[in-house]
Amino acid sequence: MEGTPPAPVISIRALTKHYGSVEALTDLTLEVNQGEIYGFLGPNGAGKSTAIRTLLGYLHATRGTASVLGMDIATESVEIRRLTGYLPGGIALYDSLSGEQVLDYLVDMQGRQPHRRAELCERLELPTSVLKRKVRDYSRGMRQKIGVVQALQHDPELAILDEPTEGLDPLMQHAFYSILDDLRREGRTVFFSSHVLSEVERLCDRVAIIRAGRLMAIHDVGELLARRRRRVTVRWRGAAPDPASLPGLEDVQVDGNRIIGMLSGEVAGFVRSIASPNLDDLIIEPASLEEAFLEYYASEEPGQ
Repeated sequence: MEGTPPAPVISIRALTKHYGSVEALTDLTLEVNQGEIYGFLGPNGAGKSTAIRTLLGYLHATRGTASVLGMDIATESVEIRRLTGYLPGGIALYDSLSGEQVLDYLVDMQGRQPHRRAELCERLELPTSVLKRKVRDYSRGMRQKIGVVQALQHDPELAILDEPTEGLDPLMQHAFYSILDDLRREGRTVFFSSHVLSEVERLCDRVAIIRAGRLMAIHDVGELLARRRRRVTVRWRGAAPDPASLPGLEDVQVDGNRIIGMLSGEVAGFVRSIASPNLDDLIIEPASLEEAFLEYYASEEPGQ
C-alpha cells in the first residue's frame, strides 16, 4: 500500500534467553529500521552478545519472537546468516590459513561475491602482502580487521557487529567509522554492540541500553547526549572561588585550589563562567559509560 512504511530490518518481541536460573536476556523488545546505525549498549556481561547470537540462530530463545530481514529467527536462521554480515565478539580465525584464504572460505560459505573486499582492505590497510601471511602470525588488531572485512565484503543489506572496534588502534577505528558512514549513506543497516560511549556519539542514530539482560531504555543519540555528564577539574592560581558560582556543576569536591565535579549543563556557558586571569588549568572529560547512563537508570525499572 502506498505510504506504508517499510518493515523493520530487525524486529524483536519479548525475546528471552535463560540458562536454567541464569537470566541472560529477558523480554527484549526493539526495532531497527532500514538505513539506521543502531547501537546496542551496555557493560560487559549485560547480554549484548547473547541477544546477537540468538538473532542469528546460534542460540535458541527460551521464549519470545524476532525477525531479521523479514525472516523468522526460529525457522529461517540459515538464510538470515547467509544474507547478513556478522562480526562475532572475539572472532576466532583459522590459524593455518592465510588471511586471503579465510576471506575466500567465509564468503564461499555464504554463496556471495566479495564485491567490497578490495575497497575494505585498502581502507583498513590490509595489503596483499599481509593477506598472504598465515593468520597465526597476525596481531590482535590484524585479526579484527580481517573480521570486519569478512563481515562486509559481500555488501550485506544488514551488518550485525559485536564490539567491532575491539583491538583496533585509533587510526583504524576512524577508518572503520568512515566505512560505516558510507554504508549508511548507501542505505545499509548496521546493528552493533558496544560499551564505548564515544562510538555512539560518533556513529549511531538510535541506541538501546541494556543492563543485566534487560532493556533499560531506547534513545535517539541526541537525547542520550543531552543527559550526559562530564567530569571537570578546574585549578586556579590562589584560592578557588565559591563552587555555587559555577553553573551546572554537581557532586563538587574542593581540594585546595582545585574544584572537581560533574558538569550537567552547557559546556560553553560553564567555560565562560570560569574565565579569569587566575584560571590555571581546566580538564573536561566525558563521563564513563556507567556514569553516562547506567547510574541514571540504576533506580528505574527496565522498560522503554
